[in-house]
Amino acid sequence: MSVDHLQKTDLHTRIPEASADNPHHARRWWILAVLGVAQLMIVLDATVVNIALPTAQTDLAFSDSARQWIVTAYALAFGSLLLIGGRIADVIGRKWVFVIGLAGFAIASAVGGAAVDVGMLIGARAVQGAFAALLAPAILSLLTTTFTDPRERAKAFGVFGAIAGTGASVGLLLGGILTEYANWRWTLFVNLFLVGIALTGGIKLLSHSKAAHRAKLDITGTVVVTAGLFALVYGFSHAETDGWANGITIGMLVAAGVLLTAFVFVQQRVHNPLLPLRIVLDRNRGGSYLAMFASAAGMFAVFLFLTYYLQASQGYSAVQTGVAFLPMTGVLVVVAGIASSALIPRVSARLLIPTGMAAATVAMYLLTQIGLDTSYASHILPSMLLLGAGLGLVFAPGFSLATLGVEASDSGVASAAVNTVQQVGGSVGTALLNTIAATAGATYATTHAAGATSAAAGKLLQANAAVHSYTVAFWWATAIFAVGAVLSAIVLRSGVPQYDESAETVVL
Repeated sequence: MSVDHLQKTDLHTRIPEASADNPHHARRWWILAVLGVAQLMIVLDATVVNIALPTAQTDLAFSDSARQWIVTAYALAFGSLLLIGGRIADVIGRKWVFVIGLAGFAIASAVGGAAVDVGMLIGARAVQGAFAALLAPAILSLLTTTFTDPRERAKAFGVFGAIAGTGASVGLLLGGILTEYANWRWTLFVNLFLVGIALTGGIKLLSHSKAAHRAKLDITGTVVVTAGLFALVYGFSHAETDGWANGITIGMLVAAGVLLTAFVFVQQRVHNPLLPLRIVLDRNRGGSYLAMFASAAGMFAVFLFLTYYLQASQGYSAVQTGVAFLPMTGVLVVVAGIASSALIPRVSARLLIPTGMAAATVAMYLLTQIGLDTSYASHILPSMLLLGAGLGLVFAPGFSLATLGVEASDSGVASAAVNTVQQVGGSVGTALLNTIAATAGATYATTHAAGATSAAAGKLLQANAAVHSYTVAFWWATAIFAVGAVLSAIVLRSGVPQYDESAETVVL
């Protein structure tokens, strides 16, 4: 049936079957709160441990290379297992995958918090990532299938987008507070309280549901894509510590390219594909994936290098650094709320998302102007406010579009896809910008070394070299956001998506 023959309604109109067919409808806002707590835990866990690493390193006496693996182990397991986690949620049932994911994440957090050596801590972080790969797509899939009314869906995804965007900065603040006033182990133990809330609410509020037809899992596709994503994330992580010319880095990235290309080939030919290509090839979903990838890659430049700058160059404590990010968090929440309630139902995502990316581009440009004596109020705060506004305009419609129009039986894997591009984007951005910044800092120190004729001059040189490395990273982040703005404007469709009254699918 063509679009012209479909009776359409705008985003303010309720789909008639939404209440009758949806067992979650009556308690949907409580479910949103539960899913929000679980999502917050996953997102903040990417940064809450980072601030605690120096203290943990002193306590457990491990090397700098081992410290890197505490971060990498989580990213590797999370990023490489997300797609299979999403399909498991579709096949087994979202409620119980959600519950299992929470329980496993809690156990891994408890083991990590009680770690007696670095091997135990790294292992716990890897298990955390594996259960997060189950949990994250189940959360977004449950949100997608719970909120089917267009207007309420926009509000729900606005809240969800705000949580996803602010979790990293909340993690920095919480990690600083727990490390400074309690113990580094509490950056892991705190998950037990969050799991307790989410697990109680999930068991009480959620109904069991799964795909109507229990298709077999695509074993070939699962093995190929898991290996490909592992190689990709590992390759970029290895580049961060050993450089782009390193043989292992090159080998892993080449293997990733081959395996992910093979995965696309396999998905075109198997009967029950792990990731049906129709999900990715839709222009609106593809555009949202591009925006999420670019936003994650660029956003990590702020969390990484601005954290370095505030602590190393400006002398901020861990808690002060976390507080410095709060204005961005507040603006992101407000803008995402406004976007979800007032803009998404009326304004094309083709306008909203590129506008948000453009605002983030300007924010990154402002950060390229920092120096050793830069004032927080005059330079950093304006850029943080602008970045928060830009990300709010990206995340609210981006998460919604990423799963809009997907059949319920594919909602888990579609949710996993958007989480995957975010995770890979963050890994790519962190490794790429870290390597570029390190090279820029070393080059600056070498070319200006002749002027450092005293100990004081040498110290000043190193400080200036560090700031130079940060500004170079911010220039690259500026380019990433700018390219993301252009590409999303090209790929996304014009107009607000329309709905068929006689079905729960979206006319795209």
